[in-house]
Amino acid sequence: MDVLTWTVERRMHLAERAELLRKELAGIEVEVARLEAAEVVFGQWAEATDGGRQPSGIIEPEPVVAGPGAGGMRLVPDRVEGMGVEVLTPEYRRIMEIVVSSDGPVMAKDVAVALGRDTTPAKVEPVRGQLRKLADRGWISRTGAGRYLTR
Repeated sequence: MDVLTWTVERRMHLAERAELLRKELAGIEVEVARLEAAEVVFGQWAEATDGGRQPSGIIEPEPVVAGPGAGGMRLVPDRVEGMGVEVLTPEYRRIMEIVVSSDGPVMAKDVAVALGRDTTPAKVEPVRGQLRKLADRGWISRTGAGRYLTR
């Protein structure tokens, strides 16, 4: 083995090892930060309750009524027979109206324009994601060319 080959292989090996160590260090730093936060919270609780020997005086929170998208609830449910668009959020209903009222398959850019958005990628990509979500959940169909139409 010549010196150049050995040097390249050694550098590649060390670069891979360095990347693994960086990842491990990042994970350790996250864990340290979590434990520091836990120490602060526990310290505050211990001060407020004399180490748990007195009531903390902390008021229990009132229950929260969650809407779509909160706590893991889906914004776009899987469509089943007889389900209407009223189960969708207003923005998804508007997207459905645009797709349904079109003469044929629509592109994400067309829907973005109909929603009053620019045609820049930053404005079109979220619409494309919403269309894809509607298609994945059975509300609309996606063509092979990436256009969307009613089922």
